[in-house]
Amino acid sequence: MIIILKEGATKEQIVNVEKRLIQLGFTTHPIYGEVKTVIGAIGDKRDVNRNAIMLMEGVEEIVPIMLPYKLAGKELYKEPTIIKIAQDIEIGGPKLIIMAGPCAIEGETEFIEIAKKVKQGGAHILRGGAYKPRSSPYSFQGLEIEGLKILERARCETGLLIVTEVVDTRDVETIDRYVDIIQIGARNMQNFRLLKEVGNSNKPVLLKRGLASTITEWLMAAEYIMSEGNENVILCERGIRTYEPSTRNTMDISAIPVVKELSHLPIIADPSHATGHAKYVPALAKAAVAAGADGLILEVHQDPPNAMSDGEQSIRPDRFIDLLFEISKIAQAVGRSL
Repeated sequence: MIIILKEGATKEQIVNVEKRLIQLGFTTHPIYGEVKTVIGAIGDKRDVNRNAIMLMEGVEEIVPIMLPYKLAGKELYKEPTIIKIAQDIEIGGPKLIIMAGPCAIEGETEFIEIAKKVKQGGAHILRGGAYKPRSSPYSFQGLEIEGLKILERARCETGLLIVTEVVDTRDVETIDRYVDIIQIGARNMQNFRLLKEVGNSNKPVLLKRGLASTITEWLMAAEYIMSEGNENVILCERGIRTYEPSTRNTMDISAIPVVKELSHLPIIADPSHATGHAKYVPALAKAAVAAGADGLILEVHQDPPNAMSDGEQSIRPDRFIDLLFEISKIAQAVGRSL
């Protein structure tokens, strides 16, 4: 539920209301506005005497939160959330944020080479997988800790921030030390133990939509992270599995405006995994920007035919540079910039 404080409520009154809610077993999320303060109270309200709270000094109104995702929804947070990653990089603001790099880190020389190329092309954040959850146990599984060290060296060489995926609760603490953004992949969207673990981190979390998850299930996964205290969640639409075999997945462009209506969280798009084919990536990248995405995550590789993971959906560096130029025109048309 949401407790709305009266205009002019004192700091002492606000603190007293929050203390009382905590005593009743609620987790509180105060939001201090220019005119009024509201307190989001998350928990079981069945045995709560609403009148007793209403009679407290400073309380104006109690509003129930109807949606199951209390923190990820818009009932508590009316304004869009902007997640500050660095001094000049914000996700959810007017500037589109581009994450780019190969699916997997294959070696230091190759990775730093592509890192420099995507930075030259206009990327803000470098992506690369150190731990790779693959469909086959015989496929390349990533360089793991050595991959994280290569990511760190690439950041030193280029100045780019880095994002990589965590696949196991046991690795969260290690990955947290190396990266700027922790990614939860589609296969782990409902790995609730893992969601809780990254919820205890102070790093932003990039949460990809599950292979066959509804938008409500996706937002509830975000709720797991946020309920542990980490409210810096970035949603990522990466296509869902349907009966259509022409592409790897079906890109749900409509999810972008739907999420914008239901949630205050920023949302980016991953046209690489959505299509599975490099030739379709530019069209869907442009469509996602036109639909209101706050950024893109793109797979870029200097030698796609010989990539150890997802080469068929990776675009080459020269195409990446051209694509960002094309996207800049669409961004301008919808009031954004690169």
